[in-house]
Amino acid sequence: MTRLADDELLALHRALVATPSLSGDEAAIADLLAARLAAGGAAVERLGDSLLALAGEGPLVLFDTHLDTVPPAEGWTRAPFAATVEGDRVFGLGAGDAKAAAVAMAAAFLALAGERLGVTLGLALVAEEETTGRGTADVLARLARDRRPIAAAVVGEPTGLDFAVAQKGLLVLELVAHGRAAHAAHARAVGAPNAATLLARDLAALADFDLGPEHPALGAATLEPTVVRAGEARNAVPATATAVLDVRTTPATPPAALVERLRAAVAGELVVVSDRLAPRATPQDAPLLAAARAARPAAREYGSATLSDWALLPAEVPAIKVGPGRSERSHAPDEFVLASEVLEGAAFFEALARRLARELARAGAAA
Repeated sequence: MTRLADDELLALHRALVATPSLSGDEAAIADLLAARLAAGGAAVERLGDSLLALAGEGPLVLFDTHLDTVPPAEGWTRAPFAATVEGDRVFGLGAGDAKAAAVAMAAAFLALAGERLGVTLGLALVAEEETTGRGTADVLARLARDRRPIAAAVVGEPTGLDFAVAQKGLLVLELVAHGRAAHAAHARAVGAPNAATLLARDLAALADFDLGPEHPALGAATLEPTVVRAGEARNAVPATATAVLDVRTTPATPPAALVERLRAAVAGELVVVSDRLAPRATPQDAPLLAAARAARPAAREYGSATLSDWALLPAEVPAIKVGPGRSERSHAPDEFVLASEVLEGAAFFEALARRLARELARAGAAA
């Protein structure tokens, strides 16, 4: 395999940033990366507009990050679909989230793929992480068909190379209050219940609802109404009122149990819209964490409230979320990453894979 020199690595990162890859339209960036990986000696499989490369033998260590971006927000002062370099800063949509992780993981893969580490190193560069999650789902389905269980996974997201050792899940609920339509002038006289009022009472009841015990890394689950709808006309009492509830869950309370507790607390109907993004947490004694700590002793460990494709991995797979760049720059005008952060990320991923191979061998010998 080929180790990328620093200037080659940074040039590849700039090429990725300059290649538009809005979620659902990743063909061009997948083409670019597939060609570059193949030129470096990697065997790359195309799964739609996602890429999967495997090298080595032994337990599977999966590096997974995404190629897609959200649309550019308002307020850009530089071209979002260009790699504008100003000193150490590289500006452009997706420069940090997550094209920095993509190029850093790809560089680490190329550097290590020719070595006998005692593990199978997997590189998944996926489509549609920002929307459907289909890219990682396709990769996982492919690995399952080949009967390749994942021993450990590293999810590339901008964390400043700190380690997210747990991640909240997302439970999307719809709260529906049922009243009876009536003219606003006569509703009280005819006893027509106002769905808006009934919904407001339920929302007030949920404002201070106990969502269960705190998780050591993630804290408490949270619940926020986000989209509230009621009524069509100024002078008519609505028969139905709805609120979307954004619930960020933790492993401390299973989502199904939380839904039942919420149902008991409201008078309205509670509908589960989505429960597929489950919370995740990695045990403190996992070989993956031992390897990460050895590779970067100064890193902070924390629980992440934001989502990633970690939620799609099997619950039993130890994983961390980590990558170059800062999350607060993501999805914002004039997104940027430092070139030095990209280089540091590539070096970290390489060191992590080496350490993890040793930790997994040690754990296997002790079993």
